[in-house]
Amino acid sequence: MGFGTFDGLHPGHMYFLRQLAVLGNELFVVIARDRNVKRIKGKKPHCNEKDRLKAMSKIKFINRTLMGHATDYYHLINKFQPDTIGLGYDQKADIDDLQKKFPNIKIIRLKALEPEKYKSSLLRTKK
Repeated sequence: MGFGTFDGLHPGHMYFLRQLAVLGNELFVVIARDRNVKRIKGKKPHCNEKDRLKAMSKIKFINRTLMGHATDYYHLINKFQPDTIGLGYDQKADIDDLQKKFPNIKIIRLKALEPEKYKSSLLRTKK
């Protein structure tokens, strides 16, 4: 299971998703709600949550694309009990804290693909 905003899919996102895909038999990807993106990043995403969900749903190797819960950030983890959670290199989640909350789930921080080049906020400023 992986989480993200995925605001404008780019090669960095695909690199993250491919790393996630090899961690288990099924890949569940959770799309951040617009209101949570604004709270965490201080601004709304460029693409709205429905468009981001639709774009991610088209990726063939993702088994299930889900909209994140509006207030309970652990809801889908509790519901689906994934074997592994993959975190992006720049996600603010604390691995130790997550591991304490979910001791039976493997938590992995994944590598970045050229973060100085493939980051949504950087790509938007270059346009």
